[in-house]
Amino acid sequence: MSALLDRLRQLHAEAGQPAPSALRSSAPSPASAHAEPFGTARDGRDEVKPKPNGHPTADFPGSSQGAPRHEARRITPNQPLSPDLRRLLQRHAHLKRGTSTPASTDRDVPGIELVPGLRYTETCVDWLTPPTVIDATFARMEPLHHGRLLHFDTETTGLAGGTGTRAFMIGAADWLDGRFRIRQLTITSMAAESALLRAFAGWLGDDTVLVSYNGKCYDAPLLATRYRLARMSNPLLGLGHLDLLHPVRRHWKGQWENCRLATAERQLLGVVREDDLPGAEAPAAWLTYLRGGSARNLRRVAQHNAQDLKSLAGVLLTMAGMNR
Repeated sequence: MSALLDRLRQLHAEAGQPAPSALRSSAPSPASAHAEPFGTARDGRDEVKPKPNGHPTADFPGSSQGAPRHEARRITPNQPLSPDLRRLLQRHAHLKRGTSTPASTDRDVPGIELVPGLRYTETCVDWLTPPTVIDATFARMEPLHHGRLLHFDTETTGLAGGTGTRAFMIGAADWLDGRFRIRQLTITSMAAESALLRAFAGWLGDDTVLVSYNGKCYDAPLLATRYRLARMSNPLLGLGHLDLLHPVRRHWKGQWENCRLATAERQLLGVVREDDLPGAEAPAAWLTYLRGGSARNLRRVAQHNAQDLKSLAGVLLTMAGMNR
């Protein structure tokens, strides 16, 4: 290495050019490598020279002249955290753990178990008396035989819809032998969704006419998605559908504060619900049960669903009677 450095110095001297500082310095011997401080040349000149602005600058290739040298910030394990950082870390840990649900002994879900994870209930109540043929011109439809009508409503895991939303409860009602029959399917495990979809499909005939409240925009598309994801044919496809929300809006929009079903049933039927679980709380009730929590609110969801079905029939017959 020394011969190579000497040859390079000689070539620079012959060319009449001063040798670079790296060539003017001789390579340190192994014995002196630890005796000389870093950045000190062999000829005694310190290569780290103070600049007028007070910041030392190393005379290394590629270094920026006059640029200040910053030391890396060291964080010791015992260094106290700022309140904002502490809250952020606590929030992150909470999200990773998830919300814990206390175990409950109240796990009773009404009905019989058709298959593991799927419960079925059926009740018949005295609720209005429909005419044989219902005048549906208020909904811009032909007259309908009351035996063809199936009122239906779903309770879902979310109100936004989309492929991540599923129906954990489907309620359907019709008139049977002069009484109003209410049937409900409820899944108590994720694995039972396909069984729920098959059971509901069995309630539909080729001439069935669905009755819903906003079902054309929400319930029917949601079920269509679930059937598609389960690789089943959609039994709602091609059926008649009387969505009561649209005629209610045409008649009373601007007169009522809103056109929700709860408003329509209060205005037209005089129904005022007591201790009713709002539909927005239904997802939490089902998820709480799945996590081992109480079934109390899930039973309240079933009561809410049954009242929705009764109100559908009441609003339908009230509006049909307006044409007489």
